[in-house]
Amino acid sequence: MNTLTFSNIETAFAGKSTIDLKKARLLFKTMSKPGLVKAGNVLLNIALKLCLPVKWAIKPTIYKYFVGGENILDCDSTVEKLSKYKVKSILDYSVEGKESDNEIESAFKETRKSIDNAAKNPNIPFAVFKPTAFGKSEILMKASEGKVLNTEEEKELVKFKNRIDVLCKTAWENDIPVLIDAEDSWFQDVFDIVIHEMMQKYNKKRAIVYNTLQMYRWDRLDFLKKNYQKAKEGNYFYGAKFVRGAYMEKERERAIELGYNDPIQPDKESTDRDFNAALKFSVEHIDRISIFNGTHNEYSSMYLTKLMEKHEVAKNDSRIFFSQLYGMSDNISFNLAAHGFNVAKYVPYGPVRNVMPYLIRRAEENTSVKGQTGRELSLILQEVKRRKVKK
Repeated sequence: MNTLTFSNIETAFAGKSTIDLKKARLLFKTMSKPGLVKAGNVLLNIALKLCLPVKWAIKPTIYKYFVGGENILDCDSTVEKLSKYKVKSILDYSVEGKESDNEIESAFKETRKSIDNAAKNPNIPFAVFKPTAFGKSEILMKASEGKVLNTEEEKELVKFKNRIDVLCKTAWENDIPVLIDAEDSWFQDVFDIVIHEMMQKYNKKRAIVYNTLQMYRWDRLDFLKKNYQKAKEGNYFYGAKFVRGAYMEKERERAIELGYNDPIQPDKESTDRDFNAALKFSVEHIDRISIFNGTHNEYSSMYLTKLMEKHEVAKNDSRIFFSQLYGMSDNISFNLAAHGFNVAKYVPYGPVRNVMPYLIRRAEENTSVKGQTGRELSLILQEVKRRKVKK
């Protein structure tokens, strides 16, 4: 087989028709205009607050490109389509910011359903959830900051921990690893404590429970090393999902406003350094650490393949997965999969209105022409041109 490269656009877009590519070209051209995206997001937020109908405009465009469907069943065709190119799927129920008991219970039931569904489908190797979906934010924040909780708050915290335990136990019973997403730093401490308890309980034979480490935090590399030592001493396995991070501006603004030490790395180079160092440390300790490499960074993706080769880890070793978001970085995902590596796309799903915060964040994060959108658009244009020449 040819040497692995992320510039093989024919492989990258094998699953898309020319019509699909032209629609994607229009979408990313629109997203490359910051002013237009900002205005569109403001109008969408207003429409959502006023409960105006937006589904007709959103569903066939940005929603269709970045989301698998409104429910698990809707995602079946996406999962099947990706599997034809050896790319697996992770169904992520992307409903955010719910606080009422009924909404928390609804998210809890849906997440259990997604774990059960993954157990039945070999093309869905992981389940995933955001821990903030299962507790009230004010209480989680107080617990994370070590503040004293009153009796009612303590009861709510116990409910939160029990929900996390039930989900992890369900994953363990189904032998399906579960990725627990990282959140804002002011929530993360209590999550780290609970996730550590879950690992001690359910990771005795292999990594079932995975914690997510946002490497744009300057403390996470040390956190990884300390938790490896805990796992070694406690005789359990450590599951690590590595991402760079998604809340930098918000984190910096809050640190300045409240006068505490900024938890974010001083620059991108420091984040890149720690991200790659974490991969290196984990491959060197693959006997204890399982790796989920969640990145759109080409260097880090290629770097992990080189580490695997150096340490003689098989391409299809179940302890190492590569992952990118559905609708993004297909040049990485499809080329890695074509070369025999384990790849799984994060496929968000949920009702159009409820998934809008996720879509707005995708648009806002990718408006820079020098960033993700510019790269995606460039690759799409190349492939449209290649197909035209080929004809």
